[in-house]
Amino acid sequence: SSLSEPIAVVALAGRFAGAADAETFWKVTASGETRIGPVPETVLERDLYHAPGALSLTHSYTDQGGHVPVPEGPYGDARIVPVRRAAMDDTQRLALAVAAELFQGRGGHAARPAGGLAGRGIVAIGTNLGLTRERRAHARAVLRAWDGAVADLTALDGLSPQRKAALRTALRDTWPANDEPTSPAALDGCLAGGVAALLANEYRLDAVPLGVEAACASSLAALDVCVGALRQGTADFAVTGGVELACTTRDMVLCSALGLLSHSRNAPFDREADGFTPGDGCGLFLLKRYEDARADGDEILGLVRGIGASNDAKSLIAPDLEGQLLAMRRAFAEADFGPAAVDYLEAHGTGTKVGDRIEIAAAGRMYGSERRARPLRIGSAKSFFGHTFAAAGSAGLLRTLLAMRAGTLPPNANLRTLNPALGLDAVPAVVDTRPSPWTRQPGRPRRAAVSSFGTGGINYHVLVEEHLDGAS
Repeated sequence: SSLSEPIAVVALAGRFAGAADAETFWKVTASGETRIGPVPETVLERDLYHAPGALSLTHSYTDQGGHVPVPEGPYGDARIVPVRRAAMDDTQRLALAVAAELFQGRGGHAARPAGGLAGRGIVAIGTNLGLTRERRAHARAVLRAWDGAVADLTALDGLSPQRKAALRTALRDTWPANDEPTSPAALDGCLAGGVAALLANEYRLDAVPLGVEAACASSLAALDVCVGALRQGTADFAVTGGVELACTTRDMVLCSALGLLSHSRNAPFDREADGFTPGDGCGLFLLKRYEDARADGDEILGLVRGIGASNDAKSLIAPDLEGQLLAMRRAFAEADFGPAAVDYLEAHGTGTKVGDRIEIAAAGRMYGSERRARPLRIGSAKSFFGHTFAAAGSAGLLRTLLAMRAGTLPPNANLRTLNPALGLDAVPAVVDTRPSPWTRQPGRPRRAAVSSFGTGGINYHVLVEEHLDGAS
């Protein structure tokens, strides 16, 4: 059935904290050492926005993050005219740099497909709705109105005219007016679909570009769109993944005000886990139908065998066991193997106490439902790179495919004492802190699952299989 046709990953690329490409991403993972640390002063002005320990609407109680410097180029084959380059959002700059790796190939993990990119394509990229450039433009517009309001505030009547003037000057210095001439290119840097459009246009792909926003499940939602298009025959190749810069003052203060951030560092499944740490990143994948990739002579880095999605609609942020379980069941409905054949689960693993507990409970219901020959291994990329929001699913899929290729079960960082409340023994399941050999079960390729959940109740579960010659 075309609904369950395997989809081949023929190239992959990524850039996350401390990892400029996919090869380094795997080296970081294999090292077992987190790349989360204090973010630069350019990201969080500590005097203005950092107040350790206390919940606040205006400050972040942590300065930790998985920061990625924004690349200013070069961008491979992309030839960007100056007016467009000047208008690009930082997420677009990051995505362009990762796309250069995807199409050119580095480190043996990504390569220009042998069969090229013939036919129609789709570029679907998971991203947040308001890009950084758009947010800044909005802030400048609002502050122009505030400038006049500050002058008239009776609450400031105790200040001297000089002090009032200094306050208004400080406002203008913090958010200077944007005097750049407006051009159509400026719109590109403000739209969620602008990342996909830039990749399609600058790499001259015959592909329809679209942005996909599904909160922290955006990457796997974008993957779902592309797999569906390939299976239905409306696309012959697809570029997908996700990108987000979550280490920003806005996001850190907002998530801190909601009490979502860890006071130390992201530590999924740990007894002391107290929230997530934000991270920047982008992961991209090039997909084809399995038979097309074989006919084209492409190297196949893994097969997507099933995708399940659900919306539990119970709460904006609280996870739901039944909703997650439904996504898992729908993924397995597309596969010709059961939960006991899956060796590894790349969990959403945010490091929140409730989130981890619900996720492991749902995994236990699914993956403990059949007698297992060996324990399910569970891990989370967030312990290394932070929670990258719209790019989170791309980090998880990247880690899983690279682990499969290396024949190594990936470890977790920041795990000191496993939370006994998770009940892993009942599955049975194991969370490793060191890499270990990923041996194949007799007569089977390596198989894994990747989960990603988003606010609003959206759940995604993807089943991935190693490609063995002569087997699908």
